[in-house]
Amino acid sequence: MTTSEIGLIGLGTMGAALASNIADNGFDIAVYNRTTSVTQEFHAQAGKLAAKITPTETLEDLVAAIKEPRAIILMVPAGDPVDQQIDALRPLLGDNDLIIDAGNALFHDTTRRAREATGPFMGIGVSGGEEGARFGPAIMGGGKKEYWDRVSHILEAISAKFEGTACATWMGEEGAGHFVKAVHNGIEYADMQMIAEVYGIMRDGLGMDAAAIGDVFAKWNEGPLASYLTEISGAVASATDPETGKPMLDIIVDAAGQKGTGRWTAIEAQHLAAPIPAIEAAVVARNLSSRMDERAAGEDLYGAAPKHIPHDVVALDQLEQALIAGKILCYAQGFSMIEAASDSYDWALPLPKIAQNWRAGCIIRSAMLDDMATALGENPDRNLMQAPFFADHLKKTHDALRQVVSIGTLHGIAMPALASGIAYFDAMRTGRGTANMIQGQRDYFGRHGFARFDADGKDHHGPWAD
Repeated sequence: MTTSEIGLIGLGTMGAALASNIADNGFDIAVYNRTTSVTQEFHAQAGKLAAKITPTETLEDLVAAIKEPRAIILMVPAGDPVDQQIDALRPLLGDNDLIIDAGNALFHDTTRRAREATGPFMGIGVSGGEEGARFGPAIMGGGKKEYWDRVSHILEAISAKFEGTACATWMGEEGAGHFVKAVHNGIEYADMQMIAEVYGIMRDGLGMDAAAIGDVFAKWNEGPLASYLTEISGAVASATDPETGKPMLDIIVDAAGQKGTGRWTAIEAQHLAAPIPAIEAAVVARNLSSRMDERAAGEDLYGAAPKHIPHDVVALDQLEQALIAGKILCYAQGFSMIEAASDSYDWALPLPKIAQNWRAGCIIRSAMLDDMATALGENPDRNLMQAPFFADHLKKTHDALRQVVSIGTLHGIAMPALASGIAYFDAMRTGRGTANMIQGQRDYFGRHGFARFDADGKDHHGPWAD
């Protein structure tokens, strides 16, 4: 039975897609699912790939079906199920057999598992949804480099390709891969929220119907905003509900779900003292969206905002420029957070390679990422908004972002992510801010001390101390 090059546990949507991808790329794979009927059904529906897939009914059978040294991918729900699966699997494995957690794990859990592991273990982030898992995801590896090297030929083969380059990269030790995946998802949250806010301006402010909005996104996808999310936003807006004949967007409930990765990113950013206001605003916006009854009560109490915006007040190209600026600032925040984690956890995260890794296969793939990879390659320690290429873009677009946010605010259209973007921009181009007032307050009530421009040290106090 020992003919398979790799094994996989967990044949849910993502696991089944990833297993099919591995088989489709010519690798023999053994698969196992706790519910045997799921395994049998997956194999029966595999078609021509069935010959490359060995279905197994027990963990012992799975282990026996894989060549030594073994490598087994876990595609089970994050949290306790991963620990339980490792505990059940590890006693059956040899000392050199590798367990790979490819789920959406919290990177702190991956780091803990790597440190507690009694055998080889690594965690990888897999982005791109079901389609990516099946036909080519972006893969972010974390763990010992020697473990990555053992399976990199498989992971690179099944990954997305950008101009022939595999979007599968080793990011660093322990939980580095899952951390990069979490930041990816945080950026995804913010990008989606900014698109939704511009959609709100078009729908509520300009009174455009869904089909017309779809046409705008399709046009924008041919320019600087070209990306997977812009593309699918146009497709979603243009779609018609087959049951009612109405625009699909008019049928979908306006309460956004989340699986927690964006929240993890926001929480970790606070620990790292890394400012990511666009991502934090996007997480808050999703939380607010779920409070439908409270929002309806608020509208009853205060009345609906006068959302109509005259067409001569805001133009579509102005919205496009605002979204370009917001997108650059969002990615700048994300990469800045990655740099902070690299320093904090001693990971040496490869920022240029991360940008390259995200150019295909993942949800946030975007035309801008190629230029971001170049800018980060020139100087990975520099905030992206200060890189010449993106500075030129921001000089041309930040006024549009400011105007769009102002117009939206005046007309009662909530724009938390875009508004946070312009606030971040203004803070990051202000040489002398207002935190001196905060330091004075802290010293007044708590004798926390402050630094002076005209003296060394940070333990100075004001006259109120006496």
